[in-house]
Amino acid sequence: MHMSRWISMVVLIGATVIAAAVAGWETVAAADNPSLAGRWTLNRTLSQFPREVGFGMDVIPPGAGSDEREGRGAAAFVPRNESEAEARNARQLVDEVRTPSPHLTIVQSETAISITDDQGRSRRFHPDGKDEFQPLDASPVTTTARWEGALLVVRYKVEKSREVRYTYSRKLDPSQLIVQVQFVERGGRDIITRVYEPTRADEPSTPVGAAQAGAQPTPASGLRDATKAYDPNRPALPPAAAEPGKQDVPAVTGAAQAPIGSQKPDAELKGITRLGMVVEGLDSSATTCGLKQDAIEATVSKSLSDAGLKVARNADEDTYVYVNIMTTSMATGFCVSRYDAILYTYTTAKLSYEDSPLLVQVSLLRSGGVAGSASSAHADAVIKGLKQYLDQFAARIRNANK
Repeated sequence: MHMSRWISMVVLIGATVIAAAVAGWETVAAADNPSLAGRWTLNRTLSQFPREVGFGMDVIPPGAGSDEREGRGAAAFVPRNESEAEARNARQLVDEVRTPSPHLTIVQSETAISITDDQGRSRRFHPDGKDEFQPLDASPVTTTARWEGALLVVRYKVEKSREVRYTYSRKLDPSQLIVQVQFVERGGRDIITRVYEPTRADEPSTPVGAAQAGAQPTPASGLRDATKAYDPNRPALPPAAAEPGKQDVPAVTGAAQAPIGSQKPDAELKGITRLGMVVEGLDSSATTCGLKQDAIEATVSKSLSDAGLKVARNADEDTYVYVNIMTTSMATGFCVSRYDAILYTYTTAKLSYEDSPLLVQVSLLRSGGVAGSASSAHADAVIKGLKQYLDQFAARIRNANK
């Protein structure tokens, strides 16, 4: 009996040690995710550019029999029940793969990764495996991101059983960013590989960041649903709706609808005299690069106040400016930040899939940019770019109220 108990205790202790070791390894692995941050330039010589790119081109292995070829060929032409928005999203994602951006700017923090292309399109991913939304031209698309070892895997869920899968990895010698793209659906699929190298210091930079870029960050502490009821105890934000006029917006209950196109520019800004202000907290990388929360809040407040607007910090206002800055600090002392400013409001709307009106969030204005500089000058560069956007917001609000 005593021997049996002793053996059981040894087994239990051994299992506990193994479990602790595995848990510890997972913690270290999570903390050791490779850095993809930096400014990258596409090396076309080392990259693949297949003649045909997209869905509906299943790979038929060499030597396949006629039955298999005919079976796959017949299946390829089965009509798909997809919406117009899904079809447009698929075309946009295919076009982005067919014509990759010559440059990528990646900013990485402990909880999120922002990837910006030469057209200023910025997408922010939280690598936790949970669903979130990314804005596309037709409608938001569901994405998930997660680390699989040293690989960052991002999945765009275009429609049921169809997705575009990006895999990002870092090669150190020579320094390269490897981007692999796969159109995933029934059957096999080729993988397209693109190789990016660090942008040279003497290479002309392409301006990144503009309102037309559609940059739409999801705050690290924010909700991820397209529409949610407003919670005054948490000023975190869901992905924004499209800009006014970009898509059909359900009518607000009890409000008179003007014919499309008859409204004056920025009519939705008329009547705004008071704004709330929410500046997302800075992380350790931002602090290392000289950014200070108080200085950023003072810049936001001054830009809006100088235009005659009353500004309330972290107040429960239906209409407010949200500012988010995401920074990566490199070992060389070089800093890269993605900064975004968004003017939000809340309204009651009757959604097509709901029976009763809901309180929803609407993005009235948004702009974002990328700044890269030495740490000693980084704070000034970010604040200067951010102030430019905020001054534009204030001017448009002021003009709408004339």
